[in-house]
Amino acid sequence: MPVSLEPQVFDLVVHLMENRDRVVSKEELIEKIWHGRHVAESTLTSRINAARKAVGDSGSEQALIRTIARKGFRFVGAVQTAAEEAAPAAMPRTLEQAVPLDRPGIAVLPFTNMSGDRAQEYFSDGISEDIITALSKLRWFFVIARNSSFVYKGRSVHINEIARELGVRYVVEGSVRRSGDQVRISAQLNDVTTGSHLWAERYDRSIEDVFAVQDEITEAIVAAVEPHLYAAESFRAQHKTPGSLDAWDLVMRALSHFWRVTRQDNTVAQALLEKAIDIDPHYGKALGLLANSRIFGAHMGWAPMGSVMEQATREALAAVEADSEDAWAHVGLAYSYLFARRFDDAIAEFELALRLNPNFAFSQAFYAVTLCYAGRYSEGDAAIKRALRLSPRDPLAATYYGLGAYIQFAGGHYNEAIRLARESLRQRADFVGAHRVLTAAAGMIGDRELSAIALQGLRQVQPNISLAWIARELPMKLAEDREHYLDGLRRAGLK
Repeated sequence: MPVSLEPQVFDLVVHLMENRDRVVSKEELIEKIWHGRHVAESTLTSRINAARKAVGDSGSEQALIRTIARKGFRFVGAVQTAAEEAAPAAMPRTLEQAVPLDRPGIAVLPFTNMSGDRAQEYFSDGISEDIITALSKLRWFFVIARNSSFVYKGRSVHINEIARELGVRYVVEGSVRRSGDQVRISAQLNDVTTGSHLWAERYDRSIEDVFAVQDEITEAIVAAVEPHLYAAESFRAQHKTPGSLDAWDLVMRALSHFWRVTRQDNTVAQALLEKAIDIDPHYGKALGLLANSRIFGAHMGWAPMGSVMEQATREALAAVEADSEDAWAHVGLAYSYLFARRFDDAIAEFELALRLNPNFAFSQAFYAVTLCYAGRYSEGDAAIKRALRLSPRDPLAATYYGLGAYIQFAGGHYNEAIRLARESLRQRADFVGAHRVLTAAAGMIGDRELSAIALQGLRQVQPNISLAWIARELPMKLAEDREHYLDGLRRAGLK
């Protein structure tokens, strides 16, 4: 039965439901509902009480809207959209009609079983369900629940109609064909608003352990889909007029600059993220990415680490407080801890980020180099190989190869370090980290010609480079690791 509500009470309920994965502070409610105007404590209390009454709750039971002492409020009830309630034959309402989305939606349709054997349905359904679960860990996108997307199983419905009914911008669809011990899985990512295919791939595998293959395919699809989603959102944001940009658009624009890995783009990314935070001071995505951008820039030598550490750490902590389930927030905090030489804390935060999103290649790569900086070379080597396997088409793949080159150098494998550094520079000729490793490894093998060429390239991309800078700025836990790196650079001619 419909319930009549005051606009402020309605907005309050919607905001709590939209952010039901975290505690919403009183300050945030005042900012969102009253737009920052001074509001008496009694006014907020009365609106909370009215919201509870509207949803059949009370201040004593708090079964749905719970007060978290000294922190704020959280909606703890189950939220089900009209699409999830609908019977398979029914027409679900759009998600926008139920709850306005602050992030683009994506639906994974049940993969079609092309085997001609209904006994194989469990395998194709399992692939779809695993992809839904894995994509849900991204948190930057609203992923439609399995019960809603599986409404369309076995039905002939145009993809545009599905997207409209579910209220999503992106749709993943695919098919599974199994014959004997061979399986072929095809998948594609569609941008329904433009009618374009953003990505498509085919995977042929031999099935010895069906569940292992299922996991492998899921990992490959999710790792491939993620950067294409961000790229599509960045393209969309770049074609909006400046005055129409909201916080999400600004973050997507910032991400496209962050990926370019240049000093100028990093500066632009930070300016865009600061604008997003001006719009929404509790935007965990923006805060987490801003902390990463600041530390990454100093790591590249574009700013003194001492000048950004305090601010980046503060922003990373704020990101974790705003959204403790967002992997980017924990990566920002981990990266800050690394350069504060808090190695155990950095590793713990990276591991938490990877538990939240096991397919997060950026987190996996910087976890790898953190392990190496901490003296755990073999673990770092395994982690960087996983990062490259996860996301070979990642916009930051050149960075991952450069980090891998350093890990090989630290382990004394100079020729492999040179190979990986060259691959990094083939993809991004101006990536400073690869230039450093190439120079140091060339120095260690005594190749004077390569040392001279590498050192010249290094000085072009990092004019302030010196042995003193390396010793001061790079967070190597063990003195022998620091001296090892300095020795290679010294042999190459760096002073």
